[in-house]
Amino acid sequence: MLSRCDLRLLHLLGLSFPLLTRRPLFLCPHRLMKPLVVFVLGGPGAGKGTQCARIVEEMDQTMAANAQKNKFLIDGFPRNQDNLQGWNKTMDGKADVSFVLFFDCNNEICIERCLERGKSSGRSDDNRESLEKRIQTYLQSTKPIIDLYEKMGKVKKIDASKSVDEVFDEVVKIFDKEG
Repeated sequence: MLSRCDLRLLHLLGLSFPLLTRRPLFLCPHRLMKPLVVFVLGGPGAGKGTQCARIVEEMDQTMAANAQKNKFLIDGFPRNQDNLQGWNKTMDGKADVSFVLFFDCNNEICIERCLERGKSSGRSDDNRESLEKRIQTYLQSTKPIIDLYEKMGKVKKIDASKSVDEVFDEVVKIFDKEG
């Protein structure tokens, strides 16, 4: 038996399983759309994970109302040039990057958030020394990827230093505008 998630994925891809045969029935190829991908990027502690969890709930509602409005979030990817080259090589012609959702946040605010999170998360890398190294890696490796997509006009920048709810309000506006 297929799970509810499997059935939903098949529906999004334009496939169905007849109840009696349990074999895939492929529908017209023109119904298959290339998935639209949203890369979610920002420094450590910028709120990517927190916001992605909230976005998924909104996306579930949107896709339930209109299966043609399907986007896939990829949180924290591509982190560097190797990731981007691998994505381009593997996914060229198979998926389109709709936009990059960039959570822009002051490094010190990010550090403070991670230190606070570290009190209860148990993450060994939520300490000041590790965070400063992670931020340097982000600035050297990930920020150039964001800059590249910025030149292509595909970056939607959000001031992530605001409260969780204020940031999410901005996220909703972007997804509403982008469809």
